[in-house]
Amino acid sequence: MHETKDNEYKNAILNPKNFIALGELKGGIDPAGADEHWKTAKTAIDRIVEGFKSVNLNPKIFYIGAAIESKMATEIFSNLESGYINNAANLTKDEHMTSITDWLVNL
Repeated sequence: MHETKDNEYKNAILNPKNFIALGELKGGIDPAGADEHWKTAKTAIDRIVEGFKSVNLNPKIFYIGAAIESKMATEIFSNLESGYINNAANLTKDEHMTSITDWLVNL
């Protein structure tokens, strides 16, 4: 019986149609490393977008970061405006976390 559940789980995560939203969470709070967190997150987001594009799917994409500096905030906002990512939040701001949580729950 346990093997059946494992197979169901494996089949569910291997089917791209089962993904509604994917994102990156970066919890580092050091402002000096914030830009590097965003760069690695953006690379991962690019891979997600390209991977799902190859199967003609567009799950919602989001970014949550604990340290967001001015320059990267501008870039994140640009990605939001263009629709490349669908939502973003600063992990240290309660109102951001409330907003993104509501958004995720309502997808």
